[in-house]
Amino acid sequence: MLVNLSLQVIPTVKEEDIYYVVDRVIDRIAESGLKYEVGPMETTIEGELADLLEIVKDAQEICVKYGASRVCSVVKIDYKPEGVTIDEKIGKYRK
Repeated sequence: MLVNLSLQVIPTVKEEDIYYVVDRVIDRIAESGLKYEVGPMETTIEGELADLLEIVKDAQEICVKYGASRVCSVVKIDYKPEGVTIDEKIGKYRK
């Protein structure tokens, strides 16, 4: 069943390094092969819950690997028994 998970990572690094570290997390998401959309404050991913939670775990480790002394993350999950997709929620807003 597909669920949506939005992930915002806020690594404690020098300001000039923030985008570089966040981009490494987005690289991990892209490599997963799952559908995702990058937004200005968070990235939303569509997939099986177990796979998405593994990405959340990896995101913390990636931030530390690239210099973060601490990582604050915000995770939102949209789950319903029949599944939920990104398209059903925002498809009507796309041009």
